[in-house]
Amino acid sequence: MENSTEVLSFVLAAYGNIGELKYLYFCIMLLWYLSICVNNAAVIMVIFLDKKLHEPMYILLCNLLANEIFVSTVVYPLVMSHMFSDTHEVTLPWCFLQIYCLTTCASIEFCSLAAMAYDRYVAICCPLHYNVIMNTRRVGTITVVIWMYSFVNSMFSFSFVILLKFCGNVIDKLFCDHYLIIKLACSVSVVNKVSDLLHAFVTIVIPFSLILVSYMKILIVCLNTSEESWQKAVTTCTPQIFSLSGLFIGFIFHFVTSKFNATLQSDKVKSFFTLSLLIYQPMLTPILYGLNLPKIKQSLKRFLFDRK
Repeated sequence: MENSTEVLSFVLAAYGNIGELKYLYFCIMLLWYLSICVNNAAVIMVIFLDKKLHEPMYILLCNLLANEIFVSTVVYPLVMSHMFSDTHEVTLPWCFLQIYCLTTCASIEFCSLAAMAYDRYVAICCPLHYNVIMNTRRVGTITVVIWMYSFVNSMFSFSFVILLKFCGNVIDKLFCDHYLIIKLACSVSVVNKVSDLLHAFVTIVIPFSLILVSYMKILIVCLNTSEESWQKAVTTCTPQIFSLSGLFIGFIFHFVTSKFNATLQSDKVKSFFTLSLLIYQPMLTPILYGLNLPKIKQSLKRFLFDRK
């Protein structure tokens, strides 16, 4: 067994020697980050200003969009700052903080999609009781529960990580990664492994199961209704299905390449796909909902082109 040392910082090794390309990479990253913030904030602003959009589905959508800005802010500024660094070092507290924020964001993302799937289930399967079940107070409670659930869930898993002793400090990623940090530990107890699996179960499996049940019930109801009702259900559910598909595929790839020794992919390929998860989802979410939900599309047109 390797001797543990007092690790004060971690080295993010995936940057390599990018030379003069750092200026180009920085500009690209800055453009992506600004695009994500502006696009998500624009849809949030439209929903906030248009009283016709003060409905449960759009309030829950604001929660999802706010989380996209949150996760981007957790990653992009650090990545951009390391473009001009020679050592690519990040201190232990900052690395732990980034890990905690990222795991929290992941939980909020899945839980928000689960809440939105439930909202669509109530709207399509129980339309007469929709206003009673999904009233303003309940939607507010759901939003608070999502964030509290995610923060507490991540804190539980994170509490086991900060107690680890490390025998190395090189992370083969562009940012601090939960699973790679654990692989640097001199020894991992059974408690750590169990807490890791429990965190994955609570973060992904439970929300995904709720989403699956909601859409299965929606499908069953839609198959027995008119074509018009079917088209309306498809229109409102399509953005959520695309978001969930991209998120799930991205997390599976991230989990496999981080948890296991995926030697078939080069470091650059792994870095690209990992970072693309943090680009694709936050950037595509406002576009998906803005173009597919008629009320948001109409509000955007009114705010952009109606000068009266």
